[in-house]
Amino acid sequence: MNKHKNLTHELIPIIFMGCLFIIINFFALLLVWPFETAGMQAFEETNDPMNIVYIFVILLVVTLIILLIAKFWKKKIILFIILTALGYTAFYVFAPIFVFILPWWIALIFSAILSIIIIIVLYTYPEWYVIDLTGIIIGAGAIAIFGISLGIFLVILLLIALAIYDAISVYKTKHMIDLADTVMDLKLPVLLVVPKVRHYSLLKETKSLKEKLKDGEERDAFFMGLGDVVMPGILAAASFRFIENGLPIAISVIIGTLIGFAILMTFVIKGKPQAGLPCLCGGAIAGYIISSILLYGKLVGFNLPSF
Repeated sequence: MNKHKNLTHELIPIIFMGCLFIIINFFALLLVWPFETAGMQAFEETNDPMNIVYIFVILLVVTLIILLIAKFWKKKIILFIILTALGYTAFYVFAPIFVFILPWWIALIFSAILSIIIIIVLYTYPEWYVIDLTGIIIGAGAIAIFGISLGIFLVILLLIALAIYDAISVYKTKHMIDLADTVMDLKLPVLLVVPKVRHYSLLKETKSLKEKLKDGEERDAFFMGLGDVVMPGILAAASFRFIENGLPIAISVIIGTLIGFAILMTFVIKGKPQAGLPCLCGGAIAGYIISSILLYGKLVGFNLPSF
């Protein structure tokens, strides 16, 4: 009986986290064409290899800045930076949607008001469900923006590089664990939280991830960085955007990601932090390759850039 109860205790949050993957990815696919129409590409040339360099430089610089601020200055500065960035992103998610149903100036005002409301709520009451709801909006927007900005070849290259970086930062340098502690301490909406116990409250979390690992305590919730959803999701969005009738490929990428997620969870339930991107990105890439070959007999949309 206890074994069955423990299995249910672990399985239900895992299923719920998987549902968040599905919701964010399909929401992103709905945003692809409105974003494309609005000209929201992050890069003008979708097959320029330098795009990958820009993304990695930004990623490393932002990570370094957050870790330095957390160590030497007030963490509230990080909160201000992240909330500003999230409000900015939320505005660009809402605007293209509302422009379809409202005059452009009303759409911009309405989008700005909603974005400000999100920032205020996140600052005053960053409970886990508020963070998850924000993560759905921000995650879907990020997936759609980068999905229309990078060709499939560059996306796959990016996912492989990020998977390697994630593994190194979790298992070797361990700075990703420090980053996770900072994010959790400030209750920043750059992660997804699924409670494992009833009446769980993120606001009442007092121990850091490192402290719980040291004490051998079981965590009362599953935590997953929003980037673990966004990065493989970019391949689904890119497949949908750059392949004619690409929805089956996009869905296959999402299914591959979920299979990678299931494999990842077999390690996570053991209680130790895991690098998510090797399994998740690997599953997404496998989903693209298998479905592309089965449906088209080749890697469709896999256009090599001009060097």
